[in-house]
Amino acid sequence: MNDTKNAGNALVTTSLWLVLLVSSATNAIGQFVGLDWTVRTIAGAVAVLCIVLLIVRYVARRRA
Repeated sequence: MNDTKNAGNALVTTSLWLVLLVSSATNAIGQFVGLDWTVRTIAGAVAVLCIVLLIVRYVARRRA
């Protein structure tokens, strides 16, 4: 039963890293591609949210 919980945690963590990578790339490259500033701002906010969630998950794992 514990293996299933760990697999779910790994899936969530991997998904957060992938979303962070895509949103950061969108934010960084968006100006050169010609994306509107609102799209880049939203991508930046998503990147910051992913960073916060990854830190929270890391701290919670360390305390457990």
